[in-house]
Amino acid sequence: MELKQLLALVTVGDTGSVTKAARVLHVVQPAVSRYIRALEDEVGVPLFERSRQGMTLTPAGEVLAERARRALLELDRARAEIRPDREHVRGIVTIGLLESTVELVAAPLVEVLGRRHPGIEVRILSAFSGHLRQWLDDGEVDMSLLYNVNSTPSIAVTPLLREALWAIAPPDAELRRQAITWAQVCENRLILPVAGHGLRTLVDEALSTAPTIVCQTNSMPVQKRLVAAGTGWSVLPAAGVAEDVAAGRLRGGPIVDPAISRTIVLALPRAGRVPPAAEVAATEIVRVTHRLVEDGTWPTASVAQAG
Repeated sequence: MELKQLLALVTVGDTGSVTKAARVLHVVQPAVSRYIRALEDEVGVPLFERSRQGMTLTPAGEVLAERARRALLELDRARAEIRPDREHVRGIVTIGLLESTVELVAAPLVEVLGRRHPGIEVRILSAFSGHLRQWLDDGEVDMSLLYNVNSTPSIAVTPLLREALWAIAPPDAELRRQAITWAQVCENRLILPVAGHGLRTLVDEALSTAPTIVCQTNSMPVQKRLVAAGTGWSVLPAAGVAEDVAAGRLRGGPIVDPAISRTIVLALPRAGRVPPAAEVAATEIVRVTHRLVEDGTWPTASVAQAG
């Protein structure tokens, strides 16, 4: 297999069209078609389903495309690391951020890495903790923020901070950052994560009575939109709603009796060499998150102590 063939496979799979892939790759359309046919001849199975609507990867094509993406990414990383530059660390770093932390962490992290380490190309993926942990295990991300996770034989964990769960209410509610009990929260209709979600597990463990749940969703933006529209209340980490509460789009306050918190950690895989660019990025993540806590940007959070 040649690199240009793998690149064509991935690009056609992403765009769904040989014509569009040719434009992206800046080659003629027949060349892309030849690369795909050569790959299919080599592996002995069709990699695409062709139709009037375009080209869709077959199950075999999905498997090969996934491996090809990883191979191309590793080559990009190698090129970045060995490119001559004695003054700066260079490389590509893929960082996983919890969906609930993106609004607070992404901008300052990218800013400080760009300013202090211009040779590092940053890639950020966001998802819930379970998905991020899988991506970390699969090598899709170099490091990730997770919560309520301890070190294991496969990952090394650095505790960053502890934060309380907040009750989130519509903008006209009488809730202005003051503490509120679970009993008071459950007087309202609730919009919660789907069963099995890590945050939902924390909520279920805290509740002594079954609440009235008007909607379950795996999307934090959907939770916030429904609350803002007055559909009900929700329970979310403070980081995910800090900007909305500050802007008056939502009301919020920490929940007590019992108070529930989560510990956010930075996780890196133990296997393999940690590239210099990843080491630098990990150090900056610790600095950025601690600064957000210390200056009050991350509400009701405290720096976690290792061990």
